Amino acid sequence: MSERTAETGSRLELAGCVDDDGWPIELVDLFRSRRHELTRLAYLLTGRAMVAEEIVQEAFIGTFRSWASVQTPWRYLRTAVVNGCHSWGRRQSVVRAHPPDDPGHDQLEPDELWDALQTLEEDRRTAIVLRYYLDLPHAEIAELLGCPAATVRTSIHRGLKQLRKEIEL
Repeated sequence: MSERTAETGSRLELAGCVDDDGWPIELVDLFRSRRHELTRLAYLLTGRAMVAEEIVQEAFIGTFRSWASVQTPWRYLRTAVVNGCHSWGRRQSVVRAHPPDDPGHDQLEPDELWDALQTLEEDRRTAIVLRYYLDLPHAEIAELLGCPAATVRTSIHRGLKQLRKEIEL
């Protein structure tokens, strides 16, 4: 344990803000109350249930490690999940570009929503999921994605138009 981590842990323990395992109570409460919501968000962005669960677990662990500097835990977690999904997507594109010699067979779970969302570019899919699943305003989505709110509105508009065409097929 680093000196910084020990100092942070001691400070939290003295304040009575940690559980028996040393986790901040606020973070434990978020895990209990919002884990499923974050997992669904990750699932909608990745299309894989197991991957979504791993990304959410990593987000909570990362939040725990950075707890001393976290100002708004819920936003931090949500951003960590979105970023984790994007990182996973980038890794998958590398894997697809350089497949192994014997690719094997994957067991795919049929999911019409994911199939339709997968037809969208990543930025459009992310904007639509954040808007309609998490009900975030355009400004907050823009902040999460690091782009102007007008870009978010355009991505959502074009993505929905593309989804309508996909569903009509």
